[in-house]
Amino acid sequence: MRKRFIDNLRWMDVFLRIPYHAAQSFNTWGELNYIYLKQNKAISSIIVFFSPFFMPLLFLLAGMSARYALNKRSYGQYIIERIKRLMVPFVFGVLAFCPLLAYIGDLTNCAYKGSFGEHYKVFFTKWTDLTGFDGGFHVGQFWFLLYLFLISLVSVGIIASIKKISPNQDKAKNMPFGMICLMVIPLPFLFDLLSVGGKSFAEYLYIFLIGHYVISDDEVIEKVQKYRLLSLMIGLIAAIADVYMFIWSGKDFGTINVIAKALAEWFMILALIGIAKNRLDYKNKVSAYMTEMSFPYFSLHFLWIVLFQYWFADVLSSNTLLLFIIPILCAYAATIICSEICRKVPVLRFLMGIKNKV
Repeated sequence: MRKRFIDNLRWMDVFLRIPYHAAQSFNTWGELNYIYLKQNKAISSIIVFFSPFFMPLLFLLAGMSARYALNKRSYGQYIIERIKRLMVPFVFGVLAFCPLLAYIGDLTNCAYKGSFGEHYKVFFTKWTDLTGFDGGFHVGQFWFLLYLFLISLVSVGIIASIKKISPNQDKAKNMPFGMICLMVIPLPFLFDLLSVGGKSFAEYLYIFLIGHYVISDDEVIEKVQKYRLLSLMIGLIAAIADVYMFIWSGKDFGTINVIAKALAEWFMILALIGIAKNRLDYKNKVSAYMTEMSFPYFSLHFLWIVLFQYWFADVLSSNTLLLFIIPILCAYAATIICSEICRKVPVLRFLMGIKNKV
């Protein structure tokens, strides 16, 4: 039976991407962006609060979904499905959207004077730090699709090997909640392992496999649901402490900050899974529509928020709050309209990784 709360939690996570990515233009730690507006501690706090669990949650949900999918599909069928849903939109997104993001980055950060047509060639020939902030080649937000595809391939190999050694895959059901909590322990050691641009392949693989082997079990989900408020309390305290230490304290807390980040990541994930199971385990017309919309939305949202920030940068420069909010509202409208168009056009449905309607 399909777990509807997974679909609902996934699209809600994805739809919060616009304010999250908008906040990156206001970061206080000097990180460049496609367009950098000004430093603001309050807006930067949004990034630091959500960043520990925002992306890991999607990998854990993907791991859970993989277990349910592999109950109905062969390994080969699963991989083919991953190619259609992940690699096709990855390639399309890098070719169609990333060059424009890089062009804006070159305009705002490096004073590029040429046209977009001329810069399209630059995109494929300028290889620097792979962020795209200087106009060079990058994969933008589509790193998530690439990571998820590679993790899916690696995980299939791990899952197949373990199944041969130990056919019984239901051992997690007897795991007490305290042991589930202890799964946070490896996280601080994984943050910098196999990391590219601050995105740890090892961390996300670990989270994916926990989703597959542990959190996908019905009895484990019931335990996570039972202790959701405890998890939420721990997660919120850790996330707020992380924000304070990193943004507001003016000091370097080193290892303590890393531990707070790990606690925020794991316990906020547990809390959100428990809350979603308790409140979001349903399907209706709205949830079905939003689930389908989340695929083109993911591909389109970053481009629109950067474009609107670029267009409003001078007009709203004197009012930080409006400079943050107005581009967000415009980006939501433009992204939803374009996503709806993609849903209606068969070729775009395929390129965006949207499942064909049965």
